[in-house]
Amino acid sequence: MNKFSNKKEFRDYCKKKLFGSYLGLNGMRRLETALEGLLKTIGAKRVLLFLPMDHEPQIERMFGKRKSFTLFVPFMEGKSFKMVKYRLPVKKGKFGIKEPSNSFFRLSRIDAAIVPVIGVDGGFRRVGFGKGMYDRFFEGLGYRPFIIFTQTKKCMTKKLLCDSYDIRGDFYITPDEIYVRGDSYVVRTVGREFCRHYKWRCRIFDSKKGREGKIRSL
Repeated sequence: MNKFSNKKEFRDYCKKKLFGSYLGLNGMRRLETALEGLLKTIGAKRVLLFLPMDHEPQIERMFGKRKSFTLFVPFMEGKSFKMVKYRLPVKKGKFGIKEPSNSFFRLSRIDAAIVPVIGVDGGFRRVGFGKGMYDRFFEGLGYRPFIIFTQTKKCMTKKLLCDSYDIRGDFYITPDEIYVRGDSYVVRTVGREFCRHYKWRCRIFDSKKGREGKIRSL
């Protein structure tokens, strides 16, 4: 998938691939297992999740396991969002995104964020719908939690298509593979034992400034 000359072309390709696709029960279970296992491996307790749209991984089952994690979800505000504690009921808000009711609870920090993507470029940066909500949110956060990209089908290119303000992930999880950004600390954090224990195909995605990404086995 290296034929794209710009981010829009790549986004359009990924949307055609994702929209209307169906992730079966086995695929969903594998994705949940990988996400939960990774959160435990990196020691994340307070986690920002997302309430999925139709084309995104339907990860609501994870929301019932609140004994292991304290869960937060986006609540739309202006051109970005704030974090609110996950609770029922939820309803569709701006852009058709589901969210719980507003909250004035103030959170000091989260350990990790699970972020839906349309695609991932050669700098391990996120391609979304182009509205910039996640970019603005992380820019104003003041610190950097672990960022975990996920989607139902892999849509990745080695080409550098994103801008410097597009958020960069640490991990990218699909139902079949886990990609780890090629930073020594991140690689060491997840480690080979995680891949062996969960029987996943784990790969390191290396990219340097001005160069396209390269994939190698972990």
